[in-house]
Amino acid sequence: MSPFALSIFSLSLGLGTTLTFASSHWVLAWMGLEINTLAIVPLMARQHHPRPVEATIKYYLTQATAASLLLFATMLNACLTTQWQLGFDFHPLPAAFLTMALALKVGLAPVHAWLPDVLQGLDLTTGLILSTWQKLAPFVLLCQAAPVNPTLTTFLAVASILVGGWGGLNQTQLRKILAYSSIAHLGWMLLVMQFSQQLALLALTMYIFMTFSTFMVFKINSSTTLNTLATSWAKTPALTAVTPLILLSLAGLPPLSGFLPKWMILQELTKQDLPLTASIAALGALLSLFFYLRVSYALTLTTSPNTCTALAPWRLLTKKSLLPLTTSTTITTMLLPITPTAVILMFC
Repeated sequence: MSPFALSIFSLSLGLGTTLTFASSHWVLAWMGLEINTLAIVPLMARQHHPRPVEATIKYYLTQATAASLLLFATMLNACLTTQWQLGFDFHPLPAAFLTMALALKVGLAPVHAWLPDVLQGLDLTTGLILSTWQKLAPFVLLCQAAPVNPTLTTFLAVASILVGGWGGLNQTQLRKILAYSSIAHLGWMLLVMQFSQQLALLALTMYIFMTFSTFMVFKINSSTTLNTLATSWAKTPALTAVTPLILLSLAGLPPLSGFLPKWMILQELTKQDLPLTASIAALGALLSLFFYLRVSYALTLTTSPNTCTALAPWRLLTKKSLLPLTTSTTITTMLLPITPTAVILMFC
């Protein structure tokens, strides 16, 4: 793909998300989502191979279905309430359709089946965009609809946490593991969204930093499966030592940064007298912890058969920039001490 076309599609991604953020009308928000979809489709299909093309077609059909359902929900709400503006109270029936449309867009359970297959067919750079940037615009719209249907929202959130943990247990493809990780983390965000949107935004921000670090590690090591991770120590020994901390931060273990949003979400659920929901979410996090530990084990404690010449690639200088990974890794692993400051900024 030419640099000019790449810049046009990248700017269109930013334009679509910004339009959704700035819109006060549901049609403008829908237009922003469509611009986002049409901008990322050429980026997904730029590799001339059947697998990315198949993933692109699956993604396009899924997003078109979600966009149609979203437009239907907003039109039905306009018929029932005569309101097209964001921020007004939704009628419960179109709010349910709207929530399901946005759940399909981001890949929440039980409408999640497209996400692992699509992410598996993409390269790591495009998969990173799909797992982070493409979540922003639907996330903002979900904040508008989540308080209207608390029962549906809680069901989608708990199902996503359980499916995200259960689905990743038997995976050997790293991109599918990250897809199920995305489903589980979105479940945590949706679970607290109806009570505290600031806390959901904090969880989304931390998820973006942790996922960026994970994708960059796999990209630098050129790893897409568990088996290829076993040779990472010979390529980048320092990065191999740090990567388990990134993965355990994704799992939400203290004293890493990923513990911060889960800790505060469980505390908020307890304040709202939802101990059973908080317990199910915590147990679902244990499922996710298993496959994060599995990836860490394959990365650091497994040695694959190597020839003598394959043991010293770390001596060669890499031409890849490590500054973005260094910054995101620092944020991913060392932000837990600022928890009191985050609480003050969000709730005071």
